[in-house]
Parts: sequence; structure tokens; C-alpha cells
Amino acid sequence: MASVASTYARAFADVVLSAHLDANRTVGGLHRIVGLLAESEDLRRVWENPAVPAEQKRSLLDAIVQREEIEKHVRNLVAVLIDHRRVQFLARIVEQLKKELDARMGFAEAHITSARELGDAERQALEAQIEKVTGKKVRAQFGLDATLLGGAVVRVGSTIYDGSVKGQLEKIREAISS
Repeated sequence: MASVASTYARAFADVVLSAHLDANRTVGGLHRIVGLLAESEDLRRVWENPAVPAEQKRSLLDAIVQREEIEKHVRNLVAVLIDHRRVQFLARIVEQLKKELDARMGFAEAHITSARELGDAERQALEAQIEKVTGKKVRAQFGLDATLLGGAVVRVGSTIYDGSVKGQLEKIREAISS
């Protein structure tokens, strides 16, 4: 049901951007509700049970929103999902929403894997280089893989930039064998 998640994510991204809401705070509020759903099987059962009246589900949501100090627009999205019996898609909607907001706000998510832990200066330089190449602001996630031997591999969307020693050795091997 990827289309359900995409549809709600696109519509909610329209709301966030047209109302000039804080995207990070909005996504954070949604993550808190997703976390509560993951932690509480009882909450999940109540919200997904068609026998429980929607008014009771929304009053439970209102209590959570008040306790967690979650914004009204986040509450409204979850209430719509409750009313349309789509709460089970919330986690996927949030992930799709993050991607949608990033795309609309000109962000690219980069996954950087290096052979060793990078220092702050190295991380910033690498992020700046990726921003130059992609023309977008970068949100980088860093990981380690000792099998790279040296250098780094950067994945932005479906594009992979391989600057690792392992990758270079594989290219040389292919060139020699052909």
C-alpha cells in the first residue's frame, strides 16, 4: 500500500509547506506518535479496532497530544488516519513525508560509508563536496565498513559515488581482465 502512504504524505507535505510549519518539529511529533504505537500494543489495538467508536479513539489521541505537547496539525493528521482506518500506515506515511519534504525543500539524503571514523572537518568537507555535486543541501548519515580499505562510498538516492580503495582495485581488476 505504498500509494496510500504516498498520497497522505504528499497531502500533508502541502499542509506543512503552505502553512509555513516547522518541518522538523512536525516530523518529530509524528515520530513520537509512531514510537508510542510501537511501544504500546494496547494503543495500537484500540486505534485499529473498528468496534471502538472514532470519538473514543480521538479523545485518546487528544490526551496523548496534550501530554506529549504535540502540535495541532500533527493531531489532525492522526485523527484523519483514525477516521479513515489508516493508522496502520502511519510509520510508512512519516517516512514518505520526510522524503517528500526533503525533495521539496531541496535536501538530499546522503549515506556515507568510510573505512575509518571521520573527523568533524573531514565530514564537513565531504558534505560540502556532495552539496557541490548534487546542487542540494545534504543531510548525511555516516557509517563504517573496514572492508573498504580506505576512502569512502557515498550514496545519494540511487546514485553511488565510489571513492574507496576497494572500488578502485575492482576497477583495475576489471580493466586488466578485459
